[in-house]
Amino acid sequence: MLLEELIGIAEKQREVRKQICVRCCMSAGCMSSQSAEVKTALEKAVAERQMGDLIEVRRVGCMGLCGPGPLVSVEPNSLLYEHVTPENAGSIIDALTSAGPIKAERCDPQHPFFTRQTLVVRANGGRIDPERIEDYIEAGGYRALHHVLTEMQPPQAIEAIIKSGLRGRGGAGYPTGLKWATVAKSVGKQKFVVCNGDEGDPGAFMDRSVLESDPHSVIEGMAIAGYAIGADQGFIYVRAEYPLAISRLQVAIRQAKQHGLIGSAIFESTFNFNVDIRIGAGAFVCGEETALMASIEGKRGQPRPRPPFPAESGLWGFPTLINNVETFANIAPIINRGPEWYAGFGTEKSKGTKVFALTGKIQNTGLIEVPMGITIREIVEELGGGAPEGAKLKAVQTGGPSGGCIPAEHFDASIDYESLTQLGSIMGSGGMVVMDDQTNMVEVARFYMQFCMEESCGKCVPCRAGTVQMYHLLAKIAARQATMKDLELLEELCDLVKNTSLCGLGQTAPNPVLSTLRYFRNEYLELLQPAG
Repeated sequence: MLLEELIGIAEKQREVRKQICVRCCMSAGCMSSQSAEVKTALEKAVAERQMGDLIEVRRVGCMGLCGPGPLVSVEPNSLLYEHVTPENAGSIIDALTSAGPIKAERCDPQHPFFTRQTLVVRANGGRIDPERIEDYIEAGGYRALHHVLTEMQPPQAIEAIIKSGLRGRGGAGYPTGLKWATVAKSVGKQKFVVCNGDEGDPGAFMDRSVLESDPHSVIEGMAIAGYAIGADQGFIYVRAEYPLAISRLQVAIRQAKQHGLIGSAIFESTFNFNVDIRIGAGAFVCGEETALMASIEGKRGQPRPRPPFPAESGLWGFPTLINNVETFANIAPIINRGPEWYAGFGTEKSKGTKVFALTGKIQNTGLIEVPMGITIREIVEELGGGAPEGAKLKAVQTGGPSGGCIPAEHFDASIDYESLTQLGSIMGSGGMVVMDDQTNMVEVARFYMQFCMEESCGKCVPCRAGTVQMYHLLAKIAARQATMKDLELLEELCDLVKNTSLCGLGQTAPNPVLSTLRYFRNEYLELLQPAG
């Protein structure tokens, strides 16, 4: 494919667009609430009213506000409807062509949940059909890959990512450009690019949404990375619990191959790049990069000691670049709009935007994308709308089982890697669980410890045995059967497991316990038996 062909596809798409576009969310959340039936009802209503020349009904990905789904939006009218059912879908079409009554519930698109967001990764979510490559191309897709292949040398592409300040969105926050540069310098007959889509944190669904809503953005980012580091093969590792994401990735890869956008001699250059999917079996530990690589190789998903790091010795012993879904989805926008543009968002050390899954005791649940540096309070009170039914907010848990609980008195802290670490939590992949004043923090710690205990691969003793002992101590405390000695033992175990475990699962498993002990120690003390 040539650039002219890419432009031609985009222009043809614009020519066939109808005057009115009715978008129906077809992501996993809304589909679980009958959005497929809603879309069918909308199409039927358009056909019955013979309005096919004026109105287009389009399948789109996640619109962000997941709680009141299914969602339907209408452009150019800037209308948004929530809790849409097949029975009232027809009234939406009637209202577009006459003064008929609207039976569907209206949602305010000017709510801070929408207006306070800055969309980079999620820019196409809720707008394009994820199963039509033409929609992605119309939105500017694969222009960045063409630009890199025809106007940039690999070191220039790496330098652009370094200048952008992008840090890995998988949790550790390692500088992306630096990781790319390390793999590029590594010597090997073969190199690989791996996308980590093994999103397993409770309450997190950011990567799933990107894969379901905009799969080509990830494929394009991986191809650019492959060119930058000298790799011709990519793997996307996705958990089997994401069947819709897997299906749409398969469609996207097939379409990209058909259009010559992955495969051999891309854009008539000497660059070849193929992408394959590998499906995980639901092991949380496979989110750790060395366990993930073992799983791709067909082995049991267990971590191994580092060094050597994957950048030097990864898949089958060859240099391997591993980034997560959100990281790759940032690449094309950075190339298209420039690293300086991207670095203009965020803080000095945490650039760009971050996608969060906002869940828990909050009015507005769903996905948000905000600039780094926004405060926790702005997220939970403005975008999230505060706690439901006038309840009082108590804490926010970030980073999943590896993160910590941040109390309400620290809600004015900014969301960036350094600030969250100082508070005893981490950015993680982007889960954000809100808790109200009815939440028992000891039970929260026990829940996450049970998760880590069950998901431990068992390879190293500190994690395999330590998480079990910590869980039993937490259960003993919750049952009011523990003493101060048990609490002291719990703290000793936290220190031991944190400092001696083999991989990140064990090293961070004590974080929910440590953070709740730090901020909500009284809740533990109140459950202890008196001395003597």
